[in-house]
Amino acid sequence: MVEVVLGDPRSQNGEDGAALMAQAEILADRLGRAREAVGRVILGQEQVVEQVLTSLISGGHVLLVGVPGLGKTKLVETLATVLGMDARRVQFTPDLMPADILGSEVLEEAHEGENRGRRAFRFIKGPVFCQLLMADEINRASPRTQSALLQAMQERKVAVAGEVMDLPSPFHVLATQNPIEQEGTYPLPEAQLDRFLMEVEVGYPDAAAERAMLLATTGAVEEKAVAVLSPGELLAAQALVRRIPVGEKVLDAILDLVRGARPGEGGAEISRHLAYGPGPRAAQALMLATRARALLDGRLSPSLDDVAALCEPVLRHRLALSFAARADGVRLPEVIAALRAGIG
Repeated sequence: MVEVVLGDPRSQNGEDGAALMAQAEILADRLGRAREAVGRVILGQEQVVEQVLTSLISGGHVLLVGVPGLGKTKLVETLATVLGMDARRVQFTPDLMPADILGSEVLEEAHEGENRGRRAFRFIKGPVFCQLLMADEINRASPRTQSALLQAMQERKVAVAGEVMDLPSPFHVLATQNPIEQEGTYPLPEAQLDRFLMEVEVGYPDAAAERAMLLATTGAVEEKAVAVLSPGELLAAQALVRRIPVGEKVLDAILDLVRGARPGEGGAEISRHLAYGPGPRAAQALMLATRARALLDGRLSPSLDDVAALCEPVLRHRLALSFAARADGVRLPEVIAALRAGIG
């Protein structure tokens, strides 16, 4: 039986389908070079690099979770250079105010010209007006400051001083969080967590990678990141992702996975373990991410393997264990693994 492929470029009218396939091949090659360029600087974190790049190609934001010293900040800086993006970094602290991120108005007096002596307000843009914003230790800022990013992350615009301003395009937030040190932190609300396309766990490198890292970073010459892609090419890749065909089996797997993670809709065991499950935005995120991963690998259509590989980072921050599950020592990765086992 032949599987139905939704939006297959080969089934489109001649020139359109051929042009789409040609564009996909060119962008896949460029994205592959970008991944290699990042990998030469960030050693031992191949899966992390792949997941972050997949999120960016999907047009989404990323929450990086890991203990200090694993290269999260360097990863963001390297990505900004390789992708040719204008980047800013904000260190989130308890005393950080929304104006420190969005910007503020200052009263200025003109000293020359016809308006000499007159005073007027001038808006000074904050660091959010960039293409790649690193929100370092985002859970250390107050909820009021965290919420300042909500509109920016979802709508790519901010409302300041009674005026709505568009953010640069592309615009992405890469936030970091320390999972161990919780004193003086403010957990991100579910509404803001849901704005992140993926939660990527940054773990320790293996022995071989750490050995290579020591040799590469403590010598006289250290590998430097170089620009490989432009923001315009990233936007083209994001537009192309939405045109990549998706098979019926992949679509059904995404729907079954997301709906099965909701209490009352999945199996009895999974429903007992979960307090709440993912909304439709999770299915949208997984749909885009599987297409982006396929493009990153040089393929014109995602597979069930893409769904299995990406379901954990897409769902991890959108699920919560029930009290009974926590009391029984159940871990969230185990629940997601049970959901993944049903794919295909």
